[in-house]
Amino acid sequence: MNLQIRAKDLKLSDATKAHIEHAVEAFRKYSLEITSIHCNLLAEKKGVSVEFEINIAHAEPIIISQHDEVLDAAIDLSIDRAEKALRRLHDKIKDHKAVPLKELETLES
Repeated sequence: MNLQIRAKDLKLSDATKAHIEHAVEAFRKYSLEITSIHCNLLAEKKGVSVEFEINIAHAEPIIISQHDEVLDAAIDLSIDRAEKALRRLHDKIKDHKAVPLKELETLES
């Protein structure tokens, strides 16, 4: 998994980089083939904008954008939203081969 962190008009501390890297490592638990993650941090007039672009093999990329006044809050909210999207994709792939309820009803009849 390739991680690229880019900050525009911001001074990014080592602790913030480590926090993002640690959170991205937690994405591995979903067993998806994540090829690359691009994290863009952008300073705006009122606050900061954080964008995650998660590229997954054999699936559409997941793009998460979050705006907040505080950098750490924006990062945490976007990580939570990314985890939710990855969890939903993982559940969708995992349950794809499950037998639908309608088919179970016809087999019992």
